[in-house]
Amino acid sequence: MNDTDYHDDLLKALEVLRSGGSILYPTDTIWGLGCDATNTKAVDNIYRIKQRIESKSLIILVSDFEHISNWVEEIPEVAADLIRLIENPLTIIYSNAKNLPENVIASDGTIGIRVVKEPFCIELIRLFGKPIISTSANISGEPAPVTFSHISNQILGSVDYIVKYKQQLLTQSKASTIIRLMETGEYVILRQ
Repeated sequence: MNDTDYHDDLLKALEVLRSGGSILYPTDTIWGLGCDATNTKAVDNIYRIKQRIESKSLIILVSDFEHISNWVEEIPEVAADLIRLIENPLTIIYSNAKNLPENVIASDGTIGIRVVKEPFCIELIRLFGKPIISTSANISGEPAPVTFSHISNQILGSVDYIVKYKQQLLTQSKASTIIRLMETGEYVILRQ
């Protein structure tokens, strides 16, 4: 993909996010379904596409550590160290989510946040200025696709925009490490 195509792809994805639409995009883990994490209707649409019940919460992607404080009341000091030291993509579940719709926040008030490391995602989120929902690009209960070619036609036909960047990449990706971080700074690894 040349620079012009990359830039056009980025701008088209951005336009869809701004209009409240859904995108299918490559993350630093697997291909994801995404939308504006602050838009209740857009998030409802992601649940509909996935055929997922709302009680199973979603995660949000941010472009850098500093933005986490916009979405969480208090960030335990250890969070920065975990993000810096763990090389794999890392989703941290924080207590006391704020400034997000109810359908993004888990029933216990927590929110999963990943500081994304994928250049396209970083640039998209920075341009957008808000977090983006990220959930695997599959119908709930079905296996998560490890490459673009594994994404079902049902998912492909349900989104408003499909990012072209990395569609040809054959490397199989895996989901992020998930850590539940307590307000005390203690944490539990939920998935490695």
